[in-house]
Amino acid sequence: MQPKKQISSPQLDMFRNRLESILNHRHELYRLSGLIDWGVFECEFGKLYSEDGRPGLPIRLLVGLTYLSHAFNTSDEETVRRWVENPYHQYFCGEEYFRHELPIDPSSLSRWRKRIGEQGSELILKLSVQAGLASGAVAPASLKRVIVDTTVQEKAVAFPTDSRLYNRSRERLVKLAAAWGIRLRQSYSRLGRQALLKVGRYLHARQRRRAGREIKRLKTYLGRVYRDIVRKIEDQQALRPVFLPELALAERLLTQQRQDKNKLYSLHAPEVECIGKGKAHKKYEFGVKVSVATTNRDNFVVGMLAEPGNPYDGHTLARAIEQVQRITGCTVQRSFVDRGYRGHKIKEPQVLISGRRRGMTPQMKKELKRRSAVEPVIGHMKADGKLGRNYLLGELGDKINALLCGAGHNIRLILKKLREKLLLLFVELFLALWSRPDWQKNGA
Repeated sequence: MQPKKQISSPQLDMFRNRLESILNHRHELYRLSGLIDWGVFECEFGKLYSEDGRPGLPIRLLVGLTYLSHAFNTSDEETVRRWVENPYHQYFCGEEYFRHELPIDPSSLSRWRKRIGEQGSELILKLSVQAGLASGAVAPASLKRVIVDTTVQEKAVAFPTDSRLYNRSRERLVKLAAAWGIRLRQSYSRLGRQALLKVGRYLHARQRRRAGREIKRLKTYLGRVYRDIVRKIEDQQALRPVFLPELALAERLLTQQRQDKNKLYSLHAPEVECIGKGKAHKKYEFGVKVSVATTNRDNFVVGMLAEPGNPYDGHTLARAIEQVQRITGCTVQRSFVDRGYRGHKIKEPQVLISGRRRGMTPQMKKELKRRSAVEPVIGHMKADGKLGRNYLLGELGDKINALLCGAGHNIRLILKKLREKLLLLFVELFLALWSRPDWQKNGA
C-alpha cells in the first residue's frame, strides 16, 4: 500500500513543543533538511508501492535514515537507536514532535534497499549532488571537470583458504541433509574439525608438506559427502532444487585449480572476486571493483559504479562518464585519469592521462595536478564511510552500497560546509562589532 504521508499540521499540541521551536536553526542538520528536495523521493519511490495491503513507512523517514547511516558510518541498528536519542536526526527525517520509541524495525531498511534497487540508490546520490549545489559545497562549473579512478570494495568475507572452504562446504551439505532427513554414510564432523586444526598448526610451524596432506584429506571428505548426497537424491525429484545450489558450489570447489579464473572464494558470497591493485601492504583484495568519479576542484562525488567481473580500467571509463552526466545533468568536458586507463579509445569528452606532456596548456597542467585528489576521497569513504567493507548481499548489494557510500560522503562535505559558513558568519559579526568605536572603548 502507498506509504504514510508526513504532513505538517499548523495546529499546536497543548502538551508538546514542536521540534522546530526548540532546535537551533543554525545547526547543520537543521539547515540541510531544507536543502534536500524530499518531494522528489515521494514522487519516485511512491510508484514502487501497490494500492493494497498495510500502509508503507514514510519515505522521507527511510531516505533520511539511509543518509544518516552512510554519513556517520553506523549500522542499521545503531542508526535507529541514535535516531531516538537525537532530536536533530528526527527533524531531518521529517518528524514534527519528538518521539521516544523506535521509528521502525532495523530490518525494514534492508528490505527497503532491495525495493528501491540500483536506480533508487542512484537517485539518492543525485539528490545529494543537488543539495551540494544549493549549499555551495560544490560549484556548478566544477561538474564539467571530473576525476575518475577505480578501487576495490571489499566484501564481508573471511580470507579464503582451501582448508576452510572445503570444511565449510562439507558442514553446509551435512546440515542441509539433516534438515531434509537424508541419512549419510558418514558426516566427517569430528575428522573434518581435527584436520582443519592440524592445517593451521602445520602451516604455523612451516610444515607445508604435512599441511598439504591434511588439505587433501579435507577435500576427500567433501568429495565423499558430495557424492553420497548425489546418490541419495538421484531418485527424489522434489529434493533436487533444494540441494542444487549447495551441490553446485561444492562441485566448483572440487574442480577448480590453482591457475583457474572465476574461482570460488566464499560460499555465502560466490560473486566475490580476487583483485590485485599493486598495494604493498595488501597484495590481493576480495570484493568487487568500483569506479569513483569526483569533481576536479571540490572533491564532490558525482559517480559511483560497481563493475563486476574485474574489467580493465579503460573499459569502465565510458560507463562512468555516462553515469556522471546522468546524475549531474551536465555535459562532462574534461576527465582526468591515471595511467591504468591507457587505451580507453574515448573521443568525447577529452581525457587527460597522468604524466601527459604533449599539447598541454597551463590550465590543463594545473587541473591534471589535482588528479591524485581522488585518492584521499576514496580513503575517506573507506575509513569514514562503508566502502571499506560491504555487508550487503549479492551483486545488487555491491551496486547499492557503492552508490550510497558516495551519497554519504557528499552529506559529510555539505555538513562541513554549513559549519564553516556558520563560523565565518560569527567571525564577520565579531569583526563588525570590534570595528565600532563605542564597542572598542567599552572593551578597553
